[in-house]
Amino acid sequence: MYRSHVLVCGGTGCTSSGSHRIIEKLEKEIKKQGLEDEVGVVKTGCFGLCALGPIMIVYPEGSFYSMVKEDDIEEIVSEHLLKGRVVTRLLYDETVKGAEVLPLQETEFYKKQKRVALRNCGVINPENIEEYIGTGGYEALGKVLTEMTPEQVIQVMLDSGLRGRGGAGFPTGLKWKFAAGNPSDQKYVCCNADEGDPGAFMDRSVLEGDPHVVLEAMAIAGYAIGASQGYIYVRAEYPIAVQRLNIAIGQAREYGLLGKDIFGTGFDFDIELRLGAGAFVCGEETALMTSIEGNRGEPRPRPPFPALKGLYQKPTILNNVETYANVPQIILKGPEWFASMGTEKSKGTKVFALGGKVNNTGLVEIPMGTTLREIVEEIGGGIPNGKKFKAAQTGGPSGGCIPAEHFDVPIDYDNLIAIGSMMGSGGLIVMDEDTCMVDIAKFFLEFTVDESCGKCTPCRVGTRRMLEILEKITKGQGTMEDLDRLEELAAHLSSNSLCALGQTAPNPVLSTLKYFKDEYIAHIVDKKCPAGVCKDLLQYKIDPDKCKGCTLCARNCPNNAITGKVKEAHVIDQEKCVKCGACMEKCRFGAIYKE
Repeated sequence: MYRSHVLVCGGTGCTSSGSHRIIEKLEKEIKKQGLEDEVGVVKTGCFGLCALGPIMIVYPEGSFYSMVKEDDIEEIVSEHLLKGRVVTRLLYDETVKGAEVLPLQETEFYKKQKRVALRNCGVINPENIEEYIGTGGYEALGKVLTEMTPEQVIQVMLDSGLRGRGGAGFPTGLKWKFAAGNPSDQKYVCCNADEGDPGAFMDRSVLEGDPHVVLEAMAIAGYAIGASQGYIYVRAEYPIAVQRLNIAIGQAREYGLLGKDIFGTGFDFDIELRLGAGAFVCGEETALMTSIEGNRGEPRPRPPFPALKGLYQKPTILNNVETYANVPQIILKGPEWFASMGTEKSKGTKVFALGGKVNNTGLVEIPMGTTLREIVEEIGGGIPNGKKFKAAQTGGPSGGCIPAEHFDVPIDYDNLIAIGSMMGSGGLIVMDEDTCMVDIAKFFLEFTVDESCGKCTPCRVGTRRMLEILEKITKGQGTMEDLDRLEELAAHLSSNSLCALGQTAPNPVLSTLKYFKDEYIAHIVDKKCPAGVCKDLLQYKIDPDKCKGCTLCARNCPNNAITGKVKEAHVIDQEKCVKCGACMEKCRFGAIYKE
């Protein structure tokens, strides 16, 4: 039994910041001080506050060390772990209040969160099944197999109000009920861990920090619908998640929690991994199943829906990682507990990957109905450098931009759709006043053009035509008629595309047109980008009253576009200027500006 435990984040974010080297040095220093029998080091999943990585928490004190460097380890071990003196200067500043060290849960980032899907992330070693079992893991599966009928399990899911966290928000219990009602010699349970949205990393973090919760939930789903085989479709670009899933599946089989005759009840269920090749369209359920079958990942027409004819033309359910992560807790604590959180039509919590122009980037889990303002200003710590909030993009390429006028709208499935966005899988990108909304729309269209599978003409051709129009506008070559064409193309795409990728591709364009039309008009009529982002519409100029003639700008211009004598105001030749911004970056007197 250890007297102290040091938890170090081993998720992708902190690993990329060098947490693996922190762990190596930590273990080396602990051994050097002769503390290996007293202090245990645990590599966990994501703590959530990715902006502060690498992260380390020492228990039982709960001391939260942030942005830990290898050079800090010797001091932490010798002072804190050996002598019991917390190294206050290395703690996250919000946890230090005078001489008092506050628990992490009382910081602005954590105190409004409610962790259900993320309950074990940053708490347990995801590569040790015994730690998962120690937190109540696999109790829900045991309860289901020994105390409940499949019909009762489905009723619990219906009563909980859990809706799919992958974006569509379809009631999970209803999906299970449909699949259970279709008799077949074989049924399948699939998990969508493809997560292709730019800026989204919720599912990855659950898989890296708590892989057993997904295995347990899938086994419960298998029992509920009468399936004996499950597949997790995970992107190959998630190597840590893949590694930990493989370890978890092996451990679950070894403990008799996957495979034949689970808990001696006669129920058989096993899970296999399938690696995706990075195609965004494979996040669509029928394309994902087509890919598992070994074919090119393209969507199929619906109906028939997967609950009737899914994987290998057999009844299949597909839920995403976050949806499954809620299931065991709903079984153990009851549907009323889950339904008590959130709003009337959107129960429970939602995990968001908070990124962009916000101080506290990372992973947050909040009750449905929390406002965007609370997420950005309180949990997210506000916008850096005193800038103003301009918009937030939810739902990735399938979603839309929420402007400042809707900053206080409670976030749930229906409210987001009503204002022209959508929940999506949970990416939330914050934008400030320096963001060009036309450029944002173009960015997401570029993504969908690249990711369209090409099977249907509306999506294959329509997205490209829309992108061409946006490129014209950002180059200052657009016309007002182009705005009408964008809306016309958007209508065709939405109503005629085969799958949700094409049907929702116009959303970023439509939402920015709705709320930021003045920016489109400025690009077209004034030939200016109000945010100063679109390079073809930019001009770098030198204020002669501020220029000291130091020549630094001229010496750093890659195209010799700046001329002037020493101690005299310089001038930029707009014909030669390549708009790289090097001059503005180097100027020490604030004499160079862009318009």
